[in-house]
Amino acid sequence: MNSFTKVIDNIIPISLFNRGQASKIFADVKKSGTKIVVKNNMPECILMSPQEYKNLFECLEDERDYEIAMERMRDLDESKLIPAEKLYKELGITKEDLAAVTEEDIEFE
Repeated sequence: MNSFTKVIDNIIPISLFNRGQASKIFADVKKSGTKIVVKNNMPECILMSPQEYKNLFECLEDERDYEIAMERMRDLDESKLIPAEKLYKELGITKEDLAAVTEEDIEFE
């Protein structure tokens, strides 16, 4: 199925809500992902599952993080870099300490 057909299949008139079909629409959103609700032949809103909404915002956050990282790389002054081994030594971190760290131990903000 091409993308145009998929879009057409996901358009629903707002009048279906007035006809008591909300629960059917919500079930279909959970199943197929997204619905575009139209009123007077114009898009009024987009319905999506909570998981799809979460995924969308995670992608947005990833894109923002990427842009920040790229900006930092452009502005990088390599003369200010500290080799990891030197930093580990100054902080008293051993290879064993690093090997013992699991992914669950790392927090990202």
